[in-house]
Amino acid sequence: MSLLKKITSLVQDPPPSHLFELSEAGLAYAQAGQTGFLPFEPGTLVVSPVEDNVLRPDMLATMIGKFGAQGTTKKRKPAAVILPDYAARVTVLDFDSFPSSAEEQLSLVKFRVKKTIPFDIDSAAVSYFVQPAANKRIEVLAVTVALEVIARYEALFRAAGFQPGVVTTSTLAALNLYKGDGVAVLAKLSGQVLTVAVIEGHRIKLFRCVTLEEPSEEEFLSVLHPTFAYVEDELSAPVGKLVLCGFSEVPRGLRCEAEPLRSRFGAPGAFNAGLLGYMELIEN
Repeated sequence: MSLLKKITSLVQDPPPSHLFELSEAGLAYAQAGQTGFLPFEPGTLVVSPVEDNVLRPDMLATMIGKFGAQGTTKKRKPAAVILPDYAARVTVLDFDSFPSSAEEQLSLVKFRVKKTIPFDIDSAAVSYFVQPAANKRIEVLAVTVALEVIARYEALFRAAGFQPGVVTTSTLAALNLYKGDGVAVLAKLSGQVLTVAVIEGHRIKLFRCVTLEEPSEEEFLSVLHPTFAYVEDELSAPVGKLVLCGFSEVPRGLRCEAEPLRSRFGAPGAFNAGLLGYMELIEN
């Protein structure tokens, strides 16, 4: 079973008829089996976990409105909205024990993540998933987004006649394309944001999202080398595979197999990997 299928989205509703992935570069979309990409003018969207991302809402509203949701029916069309990784925080938490009550679980997750996020936990949307256990410890994947940030995104789609019933992030959706076993590292580059996920079987063991001053091999390796060291120290195993997305070439100096992320719907890139990952999920 895919990682994304087991991860609780921030919001859940009926299966979406339209899929959208947002990035600073543009809007990737899928409807009726067709996919495409509409580029943004510079400065239309600037990704931040703490501030409004949408700087040119009129332009975005016009672009989303082209997909025909307005005026066709009073009922909103369900849509999946895939946010840029840097707009959210994804954290892997481990516990000796975990409450059975959903209310107590959420309270505990919020308590653990509140010191690791750059915004107020009381003004955040929080989703979490208890991962399959591999030992006596309990691992929980938590996704946190500032309410101001997520509400702004959702408002654009509601104004265009959509119901954003599923909201997730790009790399979490893209992980649905990963089919391997063992220990692997997924590295996804989107603009100046590098996201790295350590995967062990069907569990996410580590998730990092960093901004780079200038995407270069040296900066890539400054993130990847400590990640590989973490794997060897914490998992007592070397990285079996490095899966790349959004890279023009494979970084040198890595002692493991490297391969591109793949999709049966086309080549996943820096700005549509989440979209293709979500397509993989709903087409299965």
